[in-house]
Amino acid sequence: MDPKTTFLSCDWGTSSFRLRLVERETLKILAEESSKEGNAATAELWKQAGQPAEQRVAFYLAIVQRHLKKLEEAVKTPLDDVPVIISGMASSTVGMKEVPYKPLPFATDGSDLATETIAATADFRHEVLLISGVKSADDVMRGEEVQLVGCRFENTAEKQLFLHPGTHAKHVLVQHGQAVSLKTYMTGELFSLLSTKSILAASVAESGKLEEGKNRVWFEQGVRTSQEANLLHNAFLVRTNDLFKKASKPENYFYLSGLLIGNECNELRANIPAGITLAGEPVLVQLYGAALQALGIAGRCPVRTKTAEEVTLNGHFAVLQHHLSTPSH
Repeated sequence: MDPKTTFLSCDWGTSSFRLRLVERETLKILAEESSKEGNAATAELWKQAGQPAEQRVAFYLAIVQRHLKKLEEAVKTPLDDVPVIISGMASSTVGMKEVPYKPLPFATDGSDLATETIAATADFRHEVLLISGVKSADDVMRGEEVQLVGCRFENTAEKQLFLHPGTHAKHVLVQHGQAVSLKTYMTGELFSLLSTKSILAASVAESGKLEEGKNRVWFEQGVRTSQEANLLHNAFLVRTNDLFKKASKPENYFYLSGLLIGNECNELRANIPAGITLAGEPVLVQLYGAALQALGIAGRCPVRTKTAEEVTLNGHFAVLQHHLSTPSH
């Protein structure tokens, strides 16, 4: 496999690992491997191994190597010298090597993100480009900065919003080709806690899709209700919806989702950006798109959607190109 026409894209989060062999010209995925070997679990294994600190990078790269071998089997050719680009929690305190956060602002073309190069060795025959996260005065993100780069924002004076839904949703304002501000919302984590650990757990059930039955009606009602009263009171209505048989448990599931996503997006109504780019997993992107419509935001500014896979590959390739264009390369 020609290392000049391909690269290895590694998205290594807290709880998951994904490695893709990608063609540079088309960004076509040639082979892919994934697992639950996230950085949190790997850090625990590293702690149990009791090895010296200088072996930490090699310990983590051994996991990458195992997946690399599977990719080689899939494409039936060696992948020696193909560069590996890694983003996510691999550059954090639970990752292979901590790389300091890049302070805001950062260029949306990926040219000035904080990176660290790990040279190829006899045991791991690939140069590794480790991408760090970004911080503001009071907030942080790791992994989403690469996806923002992959959105290919226009360089304009108008303020645009990058919205990445997830466990910890990210809202990043972009202006003049720079990401200038960052806010994190614990929407996904709070939804998980309320729907599985709280008194509301018995009143909801994950079942069906947004467009099935009355799920969208209840989701939109949750979004609208989020604008009318306090979230802590609204959340209890999930229980009474069930007690009084107003909604089925699956419908209540979407109602609770609408309450939380609507609450997260509430501030946008007073500060409509020139455009919004929703980038993430398709199911969440669909929910957020529906919420922006229900709030009247989508009618006041264009909303474009992109998949997490698309923007991650675009972002990795952009950072790789800037890396290869530096004088040392």
